[in-house]
Amino acid sequence: MRVIPLDDRVYIELKDAETKTASGLIIPDTSQERPREGTVIAVGNDEGLQKLVQVGDTILFANYSAEEADDDNRFFVGRADILGKLI
Repeated sequence: MRVIPLDDRVYIELKDAETKTASGLIIPDTSQERPREGTVIAVGNDEGLQKLVQVGDTILFANYSAEEADDDNRFFVGRADILGKLI
């Protein structure tokens, strides 16, 4: 099934959560936070948004702003909740 976001939303796939700290300690599943970074899979039809974000970009978005889609790892994020693009 193909999903196309409407208006000023992007459809993203979350990056995997970190399972180890920088020093090598393993983080248990219950303590892991949901990642705030994702890869853009599709962009809505808002022209201003299409100039800022393209498919394949990695974005950073606000905590708890993403709406679940058809998969545990895919979400919709509104333009106002996109904090930046990682380059």
